[in-house]
Amino acid sequence: MATAKKAAPAKKPAAKPAAKKAAAPAKAAAKPAVKKAPAARKPNAAFMKAMTPSASLAAIVGAAALPRTEVTKKVWDYIKKHDLQDPANRRNINADDKLKAVFGGKAQVSMFEMTKLISDHLK
Repeated sequence: MATAKKAAPAKKPAAKPAAKKAAAPAKAAAKPAVKKAPAARKPNAAFMKAMTPSASLAAIVGAAALPRTEVTKKVWDYIKKHDLQDPANRRNINADDKLKAVFGGKAQVSMFEMTKLISDHLK
């Protein structure tokens, strides 16, 4: 048989004397706290590695080898320049002829699917 334990009534914290409260700031002032600055984030080497785009992707971002981050930025610049985001749902991209070649013939893809499809065109 399981016995149920009663919850103990909540205890109020005991009142501290006023003299101790006044002594605490003086103690803190005597010993300054030294905080370490957070370590700077290092860029991920995989994202910074220059990759060569395929011929269909090179029509959008150029033929020069670029890191993945720069390729994504250039594709977004192209999308915004040509107003290819779906007005009803801005997360979807409506492909023009150049982007259809990159997107595998799909007329519309989500922005999350877009990065996956672009990575297939990088070597």
